Amino acid sequence: QVQLVESGGGLVQAGGSLRLSCAASGRTFSTYSMGWFRQAPGKEREVVAAHGWSSGSTYYAYYADSVKGRFTISRDNAKNTVYLQMNSLKPEDTAVYYCVADRVPYGSRWSPNYWGQGTQVTVSS
Repeated sequence: QVQLVESGGGLVQAGGSLRLSCAASGRTFSTYSMGWFRQAPGKEREVVAAHGWSSGSTYYAYYADSVKGRFTISRDNAKNTVYLQMNSLKPEDTAVYYCVADRVPYGSRWSPNYWGQGTQVTVSS
């Protein structure tokens, strides 16, 4: 069982930055694929970024096209924490952001088993 607790959301002006953090419980954090989803009012939930093991000992990182070049996902296995650095924020980034985890690596139909409670990010124009 993995428990996820997000923090770092808030209100920011367009062009600003926020860093979301997600603290995970469990002793096998490093073996999990971690990621962030978001859901805006009236829209479907979408994956924003994911981070986990590729073949061998290499970590991979996936980003949705809408955030490439602006968002960065990273993890600190010693702290059981994953981060989402969000720069050059736009009003369309406004959503509830959810931290997720699963042993299955990210794929086109990724459906993580573990979800945090969500944190609100609001970007004003």
